[in-house]
Amino acid sequence: MADKVIISCAVTGSVHTPTMSPYLPLTPEQIAEQAIEAAEAGAAILHLHARDPADGRPTPDPAVFEQFVPRIRAACDAVINITTGGSTRMTLAERLAYPLKLKPEMCSLNMGSMNFSIHPVARKITAWQHDWERPYVEGMEDLIFRNTFADIKHILKVLGEEAGTRFEFECYDVGHLYNLAHFVDEGLVRGPLFIQSIFGILGGLGPDPENLVTMRQTADRLFGRDGYRFSVLGAGRHQMPLLTMAAVMGGNVRVGLEDSLYLGKGELARSCAEQVRKIRRILDELSLEVATPDEARAMLQLKGREAAASGTATAAAVHRPR
Repeated sequence: MADKVIISCAVTGSVHTPTMSPYLPLTPEQIAEQAIEAAEAGAAILHLHARDPADGRPTPDPAVFEQFVPRIRAACDAVINITTGGSTRMTLAERLAYPLKLKPEMCSLNMGSMNFSIHPVARKITAWQHDWERPYVEGMEDLIFRNTFADIKHILKVLGEEAGTRFEFECYDVGHLYNLAHFVDEGLVRGPLFIQSIFGILGGLGPDPENLVTMRQTADRLFGRDGYRFSVLGAGRHQMPLLTMAAVMGGNVRVGLEDSLYLGKGELARSCAEQVRKIRRILDELSLEVATPDEARAMLQLKGREAAASGTATAAAVHRPR
């Protein structure tokens, strides 16, 4: 019997700006509302960034996270997944400020330094809501998203080893899978791995279906089919086609306004929950069952809500090899 499918939802991210969609959640209240609605629609994991309530720019400020994360945790049972990527303009210390305070069940972890940009989008926008947006988007052309081996090793130690947090390993290219294998070989990461393969970001792998097959086959060779859980993120208009393909291949899926602002061609998604409901309809048509939050916890061997709420690292299965 096939495993159930884990739906992750990335609620707001740090790439899109307010001008790009009126539905992008920016304030703590909006982020909380969209996250809770996404969980009610079927998302087992909620991947969270913070925004400055004044103008919507990305922020690592723990005080802003604290305005919505406790509310989400109190209102639903979804796994809380806090970014360690933040944005390309944040230092590592800034990116880790809230994760180290919260010690959540899960955090994202990018598996390599890379060019990461949407700067061509700026050519299509003639009027911006806020002064920071245009230089922010155009400036991506000359920025590197830093995730060195030392950075990754540090995160694995302070969050993984010391806090019992497990990771959504974000892999934008085949080389990132080999980086992850290096840390497995070093004994710093143990299964089951949750690998988020990302397609369609300028600087990473393109959205070609062949690339999805390549990532799946490479992960099979490196980790063995039973050593990891495969998930797929398709950027922009490639979201639903690639997620459907991933589900057919036995993978898990990620939606949310961080990854795509659209529900269909030319149609902005009015909420993250709309995307969750759409991929859930597709999974239903494929006769695939959706995992509950507790089922996702068991599949990924997370430390659980209670341990996360108390800020402890204790959990029998946190570092148990699969």
